[in-house]
Amino acid sequence: MSINVEQAIIHSISQDGEGQLSCRLRPQPLLNSQAVEAMLEELHQTYTTKAGKGFGHFGINGEDGEANTKFEEALTTYRQGELGFVEFSGIAGKLLQEELAKYDFSTGGFLLLSCYTYMTSDYLFVSLLNAKSSMTVLDDMELSQNTHLDLNNVQLAARIDLTEWQADPESKKYISFIRGRAGRKVADFFLDFMGCVEGVNTKAQNKSLMNAVEDFVGNSELTKDERQQARERVFDYCTERCDEGASIQIKDLADELADQGMDSFYDFAQGGNYELEEEFPGDKPTLRQLKKFSGTGGGVTLSFDGQHLGERVIYDPVSDTIIIKGVPANLKDQLDRRLKGE
Repeated sequence: MSINVEQAIIHSISQDGEGQLSCRLRPQPLLNSQAVEAMLEELHQTYTTKAGKGFGHFGINGEDGEANTKFEEALTTYRQGELGFVEFSGIAGKLLQEELAKYDFSTGGFLLLSCYTYMTSDYLFVSLLNAKSSMTVLDDMELSQNTHLDLNNVQLAARIDLTEWQADPESKKYISFIRGRAGRKVADFFLDFMGCVEGVNTKAQNKSLMNAVEDFVGNSELTKDERQQARERVFDYCTERCDEGASIQIKDLADELADQGMDSFYDFAQGGNYELEEEFPGDKPTLRQLKKFSGTGGGVTLSFDGQHLGERVIYDPVSDTIIIKGVPANLKDQLDRRLKGE
């Protein structure tokens, strides 16, 4: 299903020869509808499938006890029809410029703002894009250097679920954002300019869900294969929700398991010490542990499907050893060659 783009605009934030940042505002929305829709469709898909996103809301930063409300106020005024999209985006551009000026590592970029609808929700997409140079061969075989937006490597982006924000202002997860490669701190300035604070610890919630599932199937009378099927059903449900950009709902997940003959998961999860929210965003890397075991340390990396534990893979916690039966053919070939060489 494609998105329906309502408005989109790009402003430029650049650094002059003296290191001062300035914001050049575009006076009107982007006009090339076909190019805009193609760009936003690509960004939407890239963003939706991005793993490890954080979730938050407009609010008070716990570190300094202050709230930056200018972005939220401007967005509210725009949504109420008292401010045009171009004017709202201009305020956002100036706010980002002011925030970037506090740091010495930024050279600016292109601020993209777009309002679009996907399925039944309205969204505001906010991203600081970088430009990338490339070489093109012209018809006469001459080389030409071009500059284009780097859409495949988006690192600073956030998406506000406007529908959820207005329907449930107390929600702690209507703003999602890409976490920096070194953790949330990398993107602090980008969230600060919007007045966004983190509200839901996605990894912690997914870890608690995984623990609840493991305890639930462990206390059941299911066979080993049935337990693994239950884990994989949970993983499949959560993966589907992630791919759709939707939250994991404990009640719906419990219904999925009930269809497999495993009742009472909802009561089990809510009655334990798991501190699970009724719904929360999924995190594939965390939930993948329901299907696979993997670990790295001391120069050794090991990964295998959960169904092999106790059969092809034997773990002895007392001796701290793992025995693998049926070594993969490509690994066996490498090992045999090394042994012959020695």
